[in-house]
Amino acid sequence: MKIAMGSDHAGYALKEEIVKVVKELGHEVIDVGCDCADSVDYADYGIPAAEKVSSGEADRGIIICGTGIGMSISANKVKGVRCALVHDLFSAKATREHNDSNVLAMGERIVGPGVAQEIAKIWLSTEFEGGRHERRIGKISEYETKNEG
Repeated sequence: MKIAMGSDHAGYALKEEIVKVVKELGHEVIDVGCDCADSVDYADYGIPAAEKVSSGEADRGIIICGTGIGMSISANKVKGVRCALVHDLFSAKATREHNDSNVLAMGERIVGPGVAQEIAKIWLSTEFEGGRHERRIGKISEYETKNEG
């Protein structure tokens, strides 16, 4: 898979750790930045990562800021993106199985690197269950399409 990755300054160190994991799992990384510890705005990186998923250039995305909140809000403004803010292993699995999330957000100030690595592994390896969950995802997509513009 191609994984779009982005972070702001508060998520940069963790993003670099997760990039290694993603590559070790055999996935390609499309890194939209940032590459700095200087203060930057999360939307400048969360939105471009989400756009790569929305356009099909990337299969999924992983975005990281201090809490993950700003990144997840930004990404969820992009049509077709279902970004889940995750800080535990159960949610990482459930959001793939039930919500077919295509972007994962995490907060470097919330979750340590070891747990974040496990979250990424679980999230990347878990498939969408489909079934009754497809109907639910369909309702979100229908609303999104109906309320464009």
